[in-house]
Amino acid sequence: MTPFPLAARERRTLRQALACATIAGLAAILLLALSGWFLTGAAIAGASGTAAVAAFNYLIPSAAIRGLAILRTGGRYGERLLSHQAALTAMADLRGRLFGKLAAQDSRTAPDLAGGDASARLIGDIEALEDLVVRRSSRPASLAAALFAVALVALAGWKAALALALLLAALPPLLTLAARRLTAGPAAEAAEALGALRTAFVDYAAARPEIIAYGLAPRVADTIADLSRPLDRARAALARGDGAVAGLLAGYGALTAAIVFALSDASAAFRALALLASAASVEVMAAFARTALRQASVEQGLARLVTLSELPGELVSAPPADTVARPIGLGSHALAPGARVAITGASGSGKTRLMEALAGLRTPVHALTLDGTPIAQCSADTLRRQFALAPQDAVLIAGSIADNLRVARPGIIEAAMWEALHTACLDATVRVMPAGLETSLAETGGTLSGGERKRLSLARALLAGRPWLLLDEPSEGLDAASEAELVRRVDAWLRSTGTSLILVSHRPAPLALATNRIDIAAIDQ
Repeated sequence: MTPFPLAARERRTLRQALACATIAGLAAILLLALSGWFLTGAAIAGASGTAAVAAFNYLIPSAAIRGLAILRTGGRYGERLLSHQAALTAMADLRGRLFGKLAAQDSRTAPDLAGGDASARLIGDIEALEDLVVRRSSRPASLAAALFAVALVALAGWKAALALALLLAALPPLLTLAARRLTAGPAAEAAEALGALRTAFVDYAAARPEIIAYGLAPRVADTIADLSRPLDRARAALARGDGAVAGLLAGYGALTAAIVFALSDASAAFRALALLASAASVEVMAAFARTALRQASVEQGLARLVTLSELPGELVSAPPADTVARPIGLGSHALAPGARVAITGASGSGKTRLMEALAGLRTPVHALTLDGTPIAQCSADTLRRQFALAPQDAVLIAGSIADNLRVARPGIIEAAMWEALHTACLDATVRVMPAGLETSLAETGGTLSGGERKRLSLARALLAGRPWLLLDEPSEGLDAASEAELVRRVDAWLRSTGTSLILVSHRPAPLALATNRIDIAAIDQ
Protein backbone atom coordinates (compact mmCIF):
# COMPACT_ATOMS: atom_id res chain seq x y z
CA MET A 1 0.00 0.00 0.00
CA THR A 2 1.43 3.36 -1.01
CA PRO A 3 1.29 6.37 1.36
CA PHE A 4 0.39 8.48 -1.68
CA PRO A 5 -3.19 7.52 -2.62
CA LEU A 6 -4.37 8.09 -6.16
CA ALA A 7 -6.97 10.66 -7.05
CA ALA A 8 -10.39 9.57 -8.30
CA ARG A 9 -9.55 10.15 -11.96
CA GLU A 10 -6.40 7.99 -11.74
CA ARG A 11 -8.36 5.22 -10.01
CA ARG A 12 -10.97 5.35 -12.74
CA THR A 13 -8.30 5.18 -15.45
CA LEU A 14 -6.67 2.22 -13.69
CA ARG A 15 -9.98 0.36 -13.58
CA GLN A 16 -10.19 0.78 -17.34
CA ALA A 17 -6.59 -0.43 -17.63
CA LEU A 18 -7.48 -3.46 -15.49
CA ALA A 19 -10.31 -4.33 -17.87
CA CYS A 20 -7.96 -4.09 -20.85
CA ALA A 21 -5.28 -6.14 -19.09
CA THR A 22 -7.79 -8.83 -18.18
CA ILE A 23 -9.01 -9.04 -21.75
CA ALA A 24 -5.41 -9.26 -23.02
CA GLY A 25 -4.50 -11.98 -20.49
CA LEU A 26 -7.55 -14.12 -21.19
CA ALA A 27 -7.07 -13.71 -24.94
CA ALA A 28 -3.40 -14.71 -24.66
CA ILE A 29 -4.23 -17.88 -22.73
CA LEU A 30 -7.07 -18.87 -25.02
CA LEU A 31 -5.06 -18.02 -28.14
CA LEU A 32 -2.24 -20.43 -27.29
CA ALA A 33 -4.57 -23.09 -25.93
CA LEU A 34 -6.80 -22.97 -29.00
CA SER A 35 -3.75 -22.95 -31.27
CA GLY A 36 -2.42 -26.09 -29.60
CA TRP A 37 -5.76 -27.84 -29.85
CA PHE A 38 -6.27 -26.71 -33.46
CA LEU A 39 -2.83 -27.72 -34.71
CA THR A 40 -2.96 -31.10 -33.02
CA GLY A 41 -6.52 -31.74 -34.15
CA ALA A 42 -5.67 -30.73 -37.71
CA ALA A 43 -2.64 -33.05 -37.72
CA ILE A 44 -4.71 -35.96 -36.43
CA ALA A 45 -7.44 -35.27 -39.03
CA GLY A 46 -4.86 -35.12 -41.79
CA ALA A 47 -3.40 -38.46 -40.74
CA SER A 48 -6.83 -40.06 -40.55
CA GLY A 49 -7.70 -39.77 -44.20
CA THR A 50 -9.70 -37.71 -46.65
CA ALA A 51 -13.02 -38.16 -44.89
CA ALA A 52 -11.63 -36.87 -41.59
CA VAL A 53 -10.05 -33.90 -43.32
CA ALA A 54 -13.32 -33.04 -45.00
CA ALA A 55 -15.19 -33.31 -41.72
CA PHE A 56 -12.72 -31.15 -39.77
CA ASN A 57 -13.90 -27.51 -39.46
CA TYR A 58 -10.89 -25.27 -40.13
CA LEU A 59 -12.73 -21.99 -40.59
CA ILE A 60 -14.13 -21.34 -37.12
CA PRO A 61 -10.89 -22.09 -35.17
CA SER A 62 -8.85 -20.07 -37.69
CA ALA A 63 -11.16 -17.09 -37.37
CA ALA A 64 -11.15 -17.43 -33.58
CA ILE A 65 -7.34 -17.49 -33.47
CA ARG A 66 -7.11 -14.35 -35.58
CA GLY A 67 -9.77 -12.63 -33.50
CA LEU A 68 -8.01 -13.55 -30.26
CA ALA A 69 -4.69 -12.26 -31.60
CA ILE A 70 -6.31 -8.92 -32.41
CA LEU A 71 -8.05 -8.85 -29.03
CA ARG A 72 -4.79 -9.61 -27.20
CA THR A 73 -2.91 -6.86 -29.03
CA GLY A 74 -5.66 -4.32 -28.49
CA GLY A 75 -5.99 -5.23 -24.82
CA ARG A 76 -2.26 -4.90 -24.21
CA TYR A 77 -2.15 -1.56 -26.00
CA GLY A 78 -5.10 -0.24 -24.02
CA GLU A 79 -3.66 -1.50 -20.72
CA ARG A 80 -0.28 0.12 -21.30
CA LEU A 81 -1.76 3.35 -22.57
CA LEU A 82 -4.21 3.75 -19.71
CA SER A 83 -1.91 2.55 -16.92
CA HIS A 84 0.91 4.85 -18.01
CA GLN A 85 -1.55 7.72 -18.38
CA ALA A 86 -2.64 7.18 -14.79
CA ALA A 87 0.97 6.83 -13.61
CA LEU A 88 2.23 9.95 -15.36
CA THR A 89 -0.70 12.03 -14.14
CA ALA A 90 -0.26 10.75 -10.59
CA MET A 91 3.49 11.46 -10.65
CA ALA A 92 2.92 14.99 -11.93
CA ASP A 93 0.43 15.66 -9.13
CA LEU A 94 2.75 14.14 -6.54
CA ARG A 95 5.69 16.25 -7.70
CA GLY A 96 3.56 19.37 -7.35
CA ARG A 97 2.42 18.43 -3.84
CA LEU A 98 5.91 17.54 -2.61
CA PHE A 99 7.48 20.63 -4.16
CA GLY A 100 4.77 22.62 -2.41
CA LYS A 101 5.81 20.97 0.84
CA LEU A 102 9.41 22.06 0.29
CA ALA A 103 8.41 25.57 -0.75
CA ALA A 104 6.20 25.99 2.32
CA GLN A 105 9.03 25.33 4.77
CA ASP A 106 10.40 28.05 7.01
CA SER A 107 13.99 28.52 5.82
CA ARG A 108 15.14 28.80 9.42
CA THR A 109 13.92 25.33 10.38
CA ALA A 110 13.69 23.49 7.05
CA PRO A 111 15.68 20.25 6.65
CA ASP A 112 19.12 20.63 5.14
CA LEU A 113 18.36 19.16 1.72
CA ALA A 114 20.84 19.86 -1.06
CA GLY A 115 19.45 20.91 -4.42
CA GLY A 116 20.73 17.75 -6.10
CA ASP A 117 19.21 15.50 -3.45
CA ALA A 118 15.88 17.30 -3.70
CA SER A 119 16.03 16.89 -7.48
CA ALA A 120 16.76 13.17 -7.11
CA ARG A 121 13.73 12.76 -4.87
CA LEU A 122 11.33 14.81 -6.97
CA ILE A 123 12.47 13.21 -10.24
CA GLY A 124 14.13 9.82 -9.81
CA ASP A 125 12.34 8.61 -6.69
CA ILE A 126 8.92 9.60 -8.00
CA GLU A 127 9.65 7.89 -11.31
CA ALA A 128 10.38 4.73 -9.33
CA LEU A 129 6.75 4.83 -8.22
CA GLU A 130 5.61 4.53 -11.83
CA ASP A 131 5.97 0.76 -11.50
CA LEU A 132 3.73 0.79 -8.45
CA VAL A 133 0.92 2.39 -10.44
CA VAL A 134 1.45 0.61 -13.76
CA ARG A 135 1.55 -2.87 -12.20
CA ARG A 136 -1.55 -2.21 -10.13
CA SER A 137 -3.77 -3.26 -13.02
CA SER A 138 -1.52 -5.98 -14.44
CA ARG A 139 -1.30 -8.13 -11.32
CA PRO A 140 -5.07 -8.72 -10.85
CA ALA A 141 -5.35 -9.33 -14.59
CA SER A 142 -2.55 -11.90 -14.38
CA LEU A 143 -4.37 -13.73 -11.59
CA ALA A 144 -7.60 -13.76 -13.61
CA ALA A 145 -5.75 -15.15 -16.64
CA ALA A 146 -4.01 -17.77 -14.48
CA LEU A 147 -7.35 -19.00 -13.10
CA PHE A 148 -8.70 -19.16 -16.64
CA ALA A 149 -5.68 -21.25 -17.64
CA VAL A 150 -6.33 -23.67 -14.77
CA ALA A 151 -9.93 -24.03 -15.98
CA LEU A 152 -8.75 -24.82 -19.51
CA VAL A 153 -6.17 -27.31 -18.29
CA ALA A 154 -8.94 -29.06 -16.34
CA LEU A 155 -10.25 -30.21 -19.74
CA ALA A 156 -7.14 -32.41 -19.87
CA GLY A 157 -7.58 -33.82 -16.38
CA TRP A 158 -7.97 -32.72 -12.77
CA LYS A 159 -4.45 -33.77 -11.80
CA ALA A 160 -2.92 -31.49 -14.41
CA ALA A 161 -5.19 -28.62 -13.33
CA LEU A 162 -4.31 -29.10 -9.64
CA ALA A 163 -0.60 -29.22 -10.42
CA LEU A 164 -0.84 -26.02 -12.47
CA ALA A 165 -2.77 -24.26 -9.71
CA LEU A 166 -0.14 -25.19 -7.11
CA LEU A 167 2.75 -24.20 -9.35
CA LEU A 168 1.19 -20.84 -10.19
CA ALA A 169 0.43 -20.16 -6.51
CA ALA A 170 4.07 -20.81 -5.61
CA LEU A 171 5.44 -18.58 -8.36
CA PRO A 172 4.81 -15.05 -6.90
CA PRO A 173 6.51 -15.70 -3.52
CA LEU A 174 9.37 -17.46 -5.30
CA LEU A 175 9.87 -14.49 -7.62
CA THR A 176 9.65 -12.05 -4.70
CA LEU A 177 12.23 -13.96 -2.68
CA ALA A 178 14.65 -14.25 -5.60
CA ALA A 179 14.26 -10.61 -6.63
CA ARG A 180 14.71 -9.33 -3.08
CA ARG A 181 17.92 -11.28 -2.62
CA LEU A 182 19.25 -10.03 -5.95
CA THR A 183 18.10 -6.39 -5.96
CA ALA A 184 17.61 -5.06 -2.40
CA GLY A 185 21.25 -4.10 -1.85
CA PRO A 186 21.90 -2.67 -5.35
CA ALA A 187 18.66 -0.66 -5.24
CA ALA A 188 19.70 1.07 -2.00
CA GLU A 189 23.18 1.74 -3.39
CA ALA A 190 21.75 3.12 -6.63
CA ALA A 191 19.41 5.54 -4.80
CA GLU A 192 22.22 6.85 -2.58
CA ALA A 193 24.69 7.14 -5.45
CA LEU A 194 22.18 8.95 -7.66
CA GLY A 195 21.48 11.52 -4.96
CA ALA A 196 25.20 12.17 -4.47
CA LEU A 197 25.76 12.45 -8.22
CA ARG A 198 22.88 14.89 -8.73
CA THR A 199 24.10 17.03 -5.82
CA ALA A 200 27.59 17.19 -7.33
CA PHE A 201 26.20 18.11 -10.74
CA VAL A 202 24.15 20.97 -9.27
CA ASP A 203 27.08 22.31 -7.25
CA TYR A 204 29.57 22.09 -10.11
CA ALA A 205 27.13 23.63 -12.58
CA ALA A 206 26.76 26.64 -10.27
CA ALA A 207 30.55 26.99 -10.16
CA ARG A 208 31.01 26.55 -13.91
CA PRO A 209 32.71 29.95 -14.55
CA GLU A 210 35.25 29.35 -11.76
CA ILE A 211 35.91 25.80 -12.96
CA ILE A 212 36.68 27.07 -16.45
CA ALA A 213 38.69 30.06 -15.26
CA TYR A 214 40.99 28.01 -13.03
CA GLY A 215 41.34 25.04 -15.36
CA LEU A 216 39.62 22.65 -12.98
CA ALA A 217 37.54 20.86 -15.61
CA PRO A 218 39.72 17.68 -15.70
CA ARG A 219 39.65 17.39 -11.92
CA VAL A 220 35.88 17.91 -11.83
CA ALA A 221 35.41 15.34 -14.60
CA ASP A 222 37.43 12.82 -12.57
CA THR A 223 35.31 13.56 -9.50
CA ILE A 224 32.09 13.06 -11.47
CA ALA A 225 33.48 9.81 -12.87
CA ASP A 226 34.32 8.60 -9.35
CA LEU A 227 30.79 9.42 -8.20
CA SER A 228 29.33 7.65 -11.25
CA ARG A 229 31.09 4.34 -10.61
CA PRO A 230 28.99 3.26 -7.60
CA LEU A 231 25.84 4.08 -9.56
CA ASP A 232 27.08 2.11 -12.57
CA ARG A 233 27.96 -0.88 -10.38
CA ALA A 234 24.57 -0.80 -8.68
CA ARG A 235 22.71 -0.58 -11.98
CA ALA A 236 24.80 -3.42 -13.43
CA ALA A 237 23.88 -5.54 -10.40
CA LEU A 238 20.22 -4.70 -10.93
CA ALA A 239 20.52 -5.70 -14.60
CA ARG A 240 22.09 -9.02 -13.62
CA GLY A 241 19.27 -9.59 -11.18
CA ASP A 242 16.78 -8.84 -13.93
CA GLY A 243 18.42 -11.43 -16.16
CA ALA A 244 18.52 -14.04 -13.39
CA VAL A 245 14.82 -13.60 -12.62
CA ALA A 246 13.97 -13.76 -16.34
CA GLY A 247 15.93 -17.01 -16.59
CA LEU A 248 14.13 -18.35 -13.52
CA LEU A 249 10.78 -17.50 -15.07
CA ALA A 250 11.67 -19.21 -18.36
CA GLY A 251 12.86 -22.36 -16.61
CA TYR A 252 9.81 -22.39 -14.37
CA GLY A 253 7.56 -22.12 -17.43
CA ALA A 254 9.25 -25.08 -19.12
CA LEU A 255 9.04 -27.16 -15.95
CA THR A 256 5.37 -26.28 -15.45
CA ALA A 257 4.47 -27.19 -19.02
CA ALA A 258 6.30 -30.52 -18.73
CA ILE A 259 4.53 -31.44 -15.46
CA VAL A 260 1.10 -30.47 -16.80
CA PHE A 261 1.69 -32.44 -20.00
CA ALA A 262 2.83 -35.49 -18.03
CA LEU A 263 -0.24 -35.40 -15.76
CA SER A 264 -2.77 -34.83 -18.54
CA ASP A 265 -4.91 -37.88 -19.35
CA ALA A 266 -7.11 -36.54 -22.19
CA SER A 267 -6.82 -36.87 -25.95
CA ALA A 268 -3.81 -35.56 -27.80
CA ALA A 269 -5.60 -32.37 -28.86
CA PHE A 270 -6.59 -31.50 -25.29
CA ARG A 271 -3.14 -32.43 -23.99
CA ALA A 272 -1.69 -29.94 -26.49
CA LEU A 273 -4.24 -27.38 -25.30
CA ALA A 274 -3.15 -27.95 -21.69
CA LEU A 275 0.54 -27.76 -22.61
CA LEU A 276 0.32 -24.36 -24.27
CA ALA A 277 -2.23 -22.99 -21.78
CA SER A 278 0.12 -23.80 -18.87
CA ALA A 279 3.07 -22.22 -20.67
CA ALA A 280 1.02 -19.10 -21.36
CA SER A 281 -0.16 -18.94 -17.74
CA VAL A 282 3.44 -18.69 -16.51
CA GLU A 283 4.11 -16.03 -19.13
CA VAL A 284 1.21 -13.87 -17.96
CA MET A 285 2.59 -14.12 -14.40
CA ALA A 286 5.59 -12.12 -15.64
CA ALA A 287 3.86 -9.05 -14.19
CA PHE A 288 4.74 -10.41 -10.75
CA ALA A 289 8.35 -10.85 -11.84
CA ARG A 290 8.57 -7.24 -13.03
CA THR A 291 6.99 -6.04 -9.80
CA ALA A 292 9.35 -8.13 -7.70
CA LEU A 293 12.37 -6.80 -9.57
CA ARG A 294 11.29 -3.20 -9.07
CA GLN A 295 10.06 -3.61 -5.51
CA ALA A 296 13.39 -2.80 -3.86
CA SER A 297 13.79 0.39 -5.90
CA VAL A 298 10.18 1.34 -5.20
CA GLU A 299 10.68 0.85 -1.46
CA GLN A 300 13.81 3.00 -1.53
CA GLY A 301 11.94 5.72 -3.39
CA LEU A 302 9.00 5.55 -1.02
CA ALA A 303 11.23 5.82 2.04
CA ARG A 304 12.91 8.96 0.67
CA LEU A 305 9.63 10.53 -0.43
CA VAL A 306 7.87 9.88 2.86
CA THR A 307 10.37 12.17 4.59
CA LEU A 308 9.20 14.96 2.28
CA SER A 309 5.50 14.20 2.65
CA GLU A 310 5.81 14.32 6.46
CA LEU A 311 7.12 17.88 6.43
CA PRO A 312 4.68 20.23 8.17
CA GLY A 313 2.68 22.85 6.33
CA GLU A 314 1.20 23.20 2.89
CA LEU A 315 1.94 25.63 0.08
CA VAL A 316 -0.47 28.56 0.10
CA SER A 317 -0.74 31.71 -1.97
CA ALA A 318 1.94 34.30 -1.39
CA PRO A 319 1.01 36.46 1.61
CA PRO A 320 -0.04 39.99 0.69
CA ALA A 321 2.23 42.80 1.76
CA ASP A 322 1.30 44.64 4.94
CA THR A 323 0.09 48.15 4.22
CA VAL A 324 1.92 49.65 7.20
CA ALA A 325 5.53 49.16 8.26
CA ARG A 326 6.02 47.87 11.78
CA PRO A 327 8.79 49.23 14.00
CA ILE A 328 12.02 47.25 14.12
CA GLY A 329 14.47 46.80 16.97
CA LEU A 330 18.16 46.31 16.19
CA GLY A 331 19.56 45.67 19.65
CA SER A 332 18.98 48.91 21.55
CA HIS A 333 18.24 50.85 18.34
CA ALA A 334 14.57 51.38 17.49
CA LEU A 335 13.69 51.95 13.84
CA ALA A 336 10.36 53.63 13.25
CA PRO A 337 8.37 53.16 10.04
CA GLY A 338 9.80 55.33 7.30
CA ALA A 339 13.34 55.03 8.61
CA ARG A 340 16.29 54.73 6.27
CA VAL A 341 19.21 53.03 7.96
CA ALA A 342 22.58 51.77 6.75
CA ILE A 343 24.21 48.87 8.63
CA THR A 344 27.97 49.32 8.61
CA GLY A 345 30.87 47.18 9.72
CA ALA A 346 33.86 45.24 8.53
CA SER A 347 33.55 42.41 6.01
CA GLY A 348 32.53 39.18 7.70
CA SER A 349 30.97 40.93 10.70
CA GLY A 350 27.51 39.47 10.01
CA LYS A 351 25.71 42.21 8.10
CA THR A 352 24.39 39.86 5.43
CA ARG A 353 23.26 37.38 8.06
CA LEU A 354 21.37 40.16 9.83
CA MET A 355 19.57 41.07 6.59
CA GLU A 356 18.71 37.43 5.87
CA ALA A 357 17.44 37.00 9.43
CA LEU A 358 15.07 39.95 8.99
CA ALA A 359 13.82 38.40 5.74
CA GLY A 360 13.18 35.09 7.52
CA LEU A 361 15.87 33.17 5.66
CA ARG A 362 18.21 32.42 8.59
CA THR A 363 18.07 32.11 12.34
CA PRO A 364 19.09 35.45 13.90
CA VAL A 365 22.22 35.78 16.00
CA HIS A 366 21.60 39.43 16.87
CA ALA A 367 18.88 40.91 19.05
CA LEU A 368 16.27 41.67 16.39
CA THR A 369 12.60 42.43 16.99
CA LEU A 370 9.57 43.26 14.86
CA ASP A 371 6.96 45.37 16.65
CA GLY A 372 8.46 44.22 19.97
CA THR A 373 8.42 40.50 19.10
CA PRO A 374 11.77 38.72 18.67
CA ILE A 375 12.35 37.91 15.01
CA ALA A 376 12.95 34.24 15.89
CA GLN A 377 9.37 34.06 17.22
CA CYS A 378 7.82 35.66 14.13
CA SER A 379 6.41 33.34 11.51
CA ALA A 380 7.94 33.26 8.05
CA ASP A 381 4.71 34.69 6.60
CA THR A 382 4.81 37.61 9.03
CA LEU A 383 8.34 38.47 7.96
CA ARG A 384 7.54 38.04 4.26
CA ARG A 385 4.69 40.53 4.58
CA GLN A 386 7.06 43.16 5.96
CA PHE A 387 10.37 42.66 4.15
CA ALA A 388 11.51 42.47 0.53
CA LEU A 389 15.16 41.50 0.15
CA ALA A 390 17.48 42.22 -2.76
CA PRO A 391 20.31 39.92 -1.64
CA GLN A 392 24.02 40.25 -2.21
CA ASP A 393 23.98 37.08 -4.33
CA ALA A 394 21.06 37.44 -6.73
CA VAL A 395 19.01 34.24 -7.01
CA LEU A 396 17.15 33.82 -10.29
CA ILE A 397 14.88 31.08 -11.59
CA ALA A 398 15.11 29.28 -14.92
CA GLY A 399 12.61 31.19 -17.01
CA SER A 400 12.15 34.55 -18.67
CA ILE A 401 12.91 37.97 -17.23
CA ALA A 402 9.16 38.42 -16.78
CA ASP A 403 8.95 35.09 -14.92
CA ASN A 404 11.63 36.27 -12.52
CA LEU A 405 9.73 39.50 -11.89
CA ARG A 406 6.41 37.72 -11.38
CA VAL A 407 7.95 35.87 -8.44
CA ALA A 408 7.52 39.11 -6.46
CA ARG A 409 3.74 38.87 -6.26
CA PRO A 410 0.81 37.61 -8.35
CA GLY A 411 -0.96 39.80 -10.88
CA ILE A 412 1.98 42.00 -11.90
CA ILE A 413 1.25 43.77 -15.17
CA GLU A 414 3.85 44.56 -17.82
CA ALA A 415 3.76 48.31 -17.15
CA ALA A 416 4.71 47.71 -13.51
CA MET A 417 7.59 45.50 -14.63
CA TRP A 418 8.99 48.21 -16.87
CA GLU A 419 8.64 50.79 -14.11
CA ALA A 420 10.57 48.58 -11.66
CA LEU A 421 13.23 47.87 -14.29
CA HIS A 422 13.56 51.61 -14.90
CA THR A 423 14.10 52.26 -11.21
CA ALA A 424 16.73 49.51 -11.17
CA CYS A 425 18.44 51.03 -14.27
CA LEU A 426 17.85 47.85 -16.28
CA ASP A 427 15.01 48.85 -18.60
CA ALA A 428 17.26 50.07 -21.42
CA THR A 429 19.21 46.81 -21.39
CA VAL A 430 16.04 44.67 -21.55
CA ARG A 431 14.43 46.78 -24.28
CA VAL A 432 17.26 46.10 -26.74
CA MET A 433 17.03 42.35 -26.18
CA PRO A 434 15.21 40.65 -29.10
CA ALA A 435 12.68 38.97 -26.81
CA GLY A 436 12.45 41.81 -24.28
CA LEU A 437 10.74 40.70 -21.09
CA GLU A 438 10.41 37.19 -22.51
CA THR A 439 14.18 36.74 -22.78
CA SER A 440 15.02 33.35 -21.30
CA LEU A 441 17.43 33.08 -18.38
CA ALA A 442 19.02 30.13 -16.63
CA GLU A 443 19.29 29.89 -12.85
CA THR A 444 22.64 31.67 -13.10
CA GLY A 445 21.22 34.55 -15.14
CA GLY A 446 22.19 33.42 -18.63
CA THR A 447 23.76 36.28 -20.58
CA LEU A 448 23.16 38.87 -17.82
CA SER A 449 26.24 40.19 -16.09
CA GLY A 450 26.63 40.08 -12.34
CA GLY A 451 25.51 43.70 -12.00
CA GLU A 452 22.51 43.11 -14.26
CA ARG A 453 21.46 40.09 -12.23
CA LYS A 454 21.62 42.18 -9.05
CA ARG A 455 19.52 44.93 -10.64
CA LEU A 456 16.95 42.38 -11.81
CA SER A 457 16.80 41.11 -8.24
CA LEU A 458 16.36 44.71 -7.07
CA ALA A 459 13.50 45.26 -9.52
CA ARG A 460 11.83 42.14 -8.17
CA ALA A 461 12.17 43.41 -4.60
CA LEU A 462 10.64 46.74 -5.61
CA LEU A 463 7.66 44.95 -7.21
CA ALA A 464 7.01 43.01 -4.01
CA GLY A 465 5.66 46.22 -2.47
CA ARG A 466 6.72 45.40 1.09
CA PRO A 467 6.87 48.13 3.76
CA TRP A 468 10.58 47.49 4.40
CA LEU A 469 13.14 47.21 1.59
CA LEU A 470 16.37 45.34 2.43
CA LEU A 471 19.25 46.12 0.07
CA ASP A 472 22.51 44.18 0.39
CA GLU A 473 25.27 45.70 -1.77
CA PRO A 474 22.80 46.97 -4.41
CA SER A 475 25.39 48.74 -6.60
CA GLU A 476 28.08 46.09 -6.67
CA GLY A 477 29.44 45.61 -10.19
CA LEU A 478 28.39 49.07 -11.45
CA ASP A 479 30.58 51.88 -12.69
CA ALA A 480 30.42 55.22 -10.89
CA ALA A 481 28.01 56.87 -13.33
CA SER A 482 25.56 53.94 -13.35
CA GLU A 483 25.81 53.71 -9.58
CA ALA A 484 24.95 57.39 -9.15
CA GLU A 485 21.94 57.04 -11.45
CA LEU A 486 20.74 53.95 -9.59
CA VAL A 487 20.98 55.75 -6.25
CA ARG A 488 19.04 58.71 -7.66
CA ARG A 489 16.22 56.54 -9.02
CA VAL A 490 15.93 54.36 -5.90
CA ASP A 491 15.85 57.50 -3.75
CA ALA A 492 13.01 58.90 -5.85
CA TRP A 493 11.14 55.56 -5.58
CA LEU A 494 11.56 55.49 -1.78
CA ARG A 495 10.23 59.04 -1.52
CA SER A 496 7.22 58.37 -3.73
CA THR A 497 6.23 55.12 -2.03
CA GLY A 498 7.20 55.94 1.56
CA THR A 499 9.00 52.60 1.83
CA SER A 500 11.34 52.06 4.78
CA LEU A 501 14.93 51.02 4.05
CA ILE A 502 17.70 48.97 5.62
CA LEU A 503 20.88 49.06 3.57
CA VAL A 504 24.23 47.28 3.57
CA SER A 505 26.98 48.63 1.29
CA HIS A 506 30.74 48.84 1.33
CA ARG A 507 30.59 51.50 -1.39
CA PRO A 508 30.00 55.08 -0.26
CA ALA A 509 27.53 56.17 -2.96
CA PRO A 510 24.54 54.00 -1.89
CA LEU A 511 24.98 55.16 1.72
CA ALA A 512 23.43 58.45 0.59
CA LEU A 513 20.09 56.63 0.59
CA ALA A 514 20.26 56.30 4.37
CA THR A 515 19.60 59.06 6.90
CA ASN A 516 21.18 57.11 9.77
CA ARG A 517 23.97 54.59 10.17
CA ILE A 518 24.34 51.82 12.75
CA ASP A 519 27.55 49.90 13.26
CA ILE A 520 26.77 46.21 13.53
CA ALA A 521 29.14 45.96 16.49
CA ALA A 522 26.72 48.20 18.40
CA ILE A 523 23.87 45.70 17.97
CA ASP A 524 23.60 43.45 21.01
CA GLN A 525 24.69 39.86 20.40
